[in-house]
Amino acid sequence: MKIGIITHHYIKNYGAFLQTYALQQYLTETYPQAEVLIVNYVKRKHQIINMGGCFRFFWKKESIPAYFEKIKLPRTFGKAEKKYLNLTKKIHNAKELNNLGLDCIIIGSDEVWHYEDKAASPIKFAVGLKAEKILSYAPSCGSVDLSHPIPEYVKEGLKNFTGISARDDVSEELVYRILGYRPVRVLDPTLIYDFPIYEDDFTKKLQKEKYILMYYCDKLPSEGIQIIQDYARVHNLKIYGAGEYAKFYSGITINLSPFQWVEMFRNAAFVFTGTFHGVVFSLITERNFAAFLTNPSRIKKVYSLLDQFALKERSFQEGELKRIHTLLEKSIDYTNFQEKKAQVRTNSYNFLQKELSIDK
Repeated sequence: MKIGIITHHYIKNYGAFLQTYALQQYLTETYPQAEVLIVNYVKRKHQIINMGGCFRFFWKKESIPAYFEKIKLPRTFGKAEKKYLNLTKKIHNAKELNNLGLDCIIIGSDEVWHYEDKAASPIKFAVGLKAEKILSYAPSCGSVDLSHPIPEYVKEGLKNFTGISARDDVSEELVYRILGYRPVRVLDPTLIYDFPIYEDDFTKKLQKEKYILMYYCDKLPSEGIQIIQDYARVHNLKIYGAGEYAKFYSGITINLSPFQWVEMFRNAAFVFTGTFHGVVFSLITERNFAAFLTNPSRIKKVYSLLDQFALKERSFQEGELKRIHTLLEKSIDYTNFQEKKAQVRTNSYNFLQKELSIDK
């Protein structure tokens, strides 16, 4: 069987790369008789806007040395894509995609169903696609407002799928409103694949460090930053960013490969994050963490994830900064998470095996 995955593999973002890699590797390792490909379909406008962020200088937050590290990221991700992703030739439209001769097309994960976003494309809703099997795996709608009219191409496209799963509440509700049934709830690909420990000179040095890790806590007030700095000072901890930087960090750790990025989570004493995959990799590596959410495209999907694993108390908002003290001192018992993850992992594995009709 020839399987093609359509996702946001081209985004210079750790979560986007790692969820692509995880689904590719899970399918390749579980079904070695299948050929697994990443369909190299790129929404150009989406890519350009994303790349622009790598070259913009945020003078209030960044230093000059940090900026020069940040502009290396596109090349770092480009190397990782070529080395680790089994990419097809460039695809520009549904006709070219159909000419690949895929037996199965899997659309997802990431915000591939965010039809109000710059990344929106009918192809991501299977419009014009032809294959024996067309599946969605853990797609997200991001911050889509379902009270607004749903585009006709979304309604028509969903009817082309032979199997549908969803990652979060909004995606599940979208399917229910259009098709009248609740799709199978599955895990993001990063939660169905076990990332091996990655070692190089950087990660070996990292293992000797004691630090708090920050990953895009957008708009965290100065009062919250001060609480974190005071805690770090008292407990002799450094503060680093996972592929990003702020002037109060202890050093520059921006230009990381995706697997170095994973190890920054694995070795952290505590994680503060404002993103979906920041929470996911905190969970995977069983770190104590706190989620500070202000970005509209992240709030719904992160709360859905935390609620799924009964961990909503690990989040805080701008008016709850004093809770940071409690979260820093309160450890997470990961027993319940592991039990729930095992259960939903089984649902995820069963969905793929059933819809692909491949025996292990």
